Amino acid sequence: MSSPSPDTLLGPADIRELAAVLGVRPTKQRGQNFVIDANTVRRIVRTAGVRDDDVVVEVGPGLGSLTLALLEAADLVVAVEIDDVLAGALPATVAARMPDRADRFALVHSDAMHVTELPGPAPTALVANLPYNVAVPVLLHMLDTFPSIERTLVMVQAEVADRLAAPPGSKVYGVPSVKANWYAEVKRAGSIGRTVFWPAPNVDSGLVALTRRTEPIRTTASKREVFAVVDAAFAQRRKTLRAALAGWAGSAAAAESALVAAGVSPQARGESLTVEEFARIAEAASSRGTTPQPPKEPVQP
Repeated sequence: MSSPSPDTLLGPADIRELAAVLGVRPTKQRGQNFVIDANTVRRIVRTAGVRDDDVVVEVGPGLGSLTLALLEAADLVVAVEIDDVLAGALPATVAARMPDRADRFALVHSDAMHVTELPGPAPTALVANLPYNVAVPVLLHMLDTFPSIERTLVMVQAEVADRLAAPPGSKVYGVPSVKANWYAEVKRAGSIGRTVFWPAPNVDSGLVALTRRTEPIRTTASKREVFAVVDAAFAQRRKTLRAALAGWAGSAAAAESALVAAGVSPQARGESLTVEEFARIAEAASSRGTTPQPPKEPVQP
């Protein structure tokens, strides 16, 4: 793997010039903050452990800062971009900056939340600077839709990074933490300051590394059933599980029965449970003939 040359990667002046030519103004609606520092994208690729045989999918490539660095390292990069102007310009940027690797690049012009297939071989890695407003739903969708993704490194808002990587018992442990753990081992992989972006956001960012579980969580319950328990538990996270899961189970007594059968204290709270324990609760409810109900209000990841 060769090191990206300064001429290949995009710097602050390149980013602003490209944006001006395209008439692009970053929007908060789509969480657009473009990386303008070559050292940062080099660091992301290095931290992600991208190999020369990897097929990397990138969500939200923007003007192509990270895309170019990924192309230096991976066998194939597939970028998913929703913005019409950015999607239209990226292939030309790749061809101009890295003509010898242009055939190793593919663009999918779509909303990542609606992508169900990608061109070329199955992706082995996901590396992305995810828009802050949709980071968790996009991450979970990609992990669920593409089980071939073994390794993931995403840059997200620092608060979101903390929540994703939080262990049980942490104050910020919640729905994102548990659902991400369903698919992978999750850990914080570094911090990114706000000055490497244009425009500079009001918050710092964090890197989160996810390594796909070699074996799925052992349970007879489906992912949908397990996630329903998670959503119900955190919809009223200050309540004991006996109370929080009452609506889901049909009654507090039915919730207590499922909890006891799963070996979980009815007086515990959702923030103290592992994903395996949530799975046991779902399994216990199913085996006892309980017909759980989803929470009345969807829990936002």
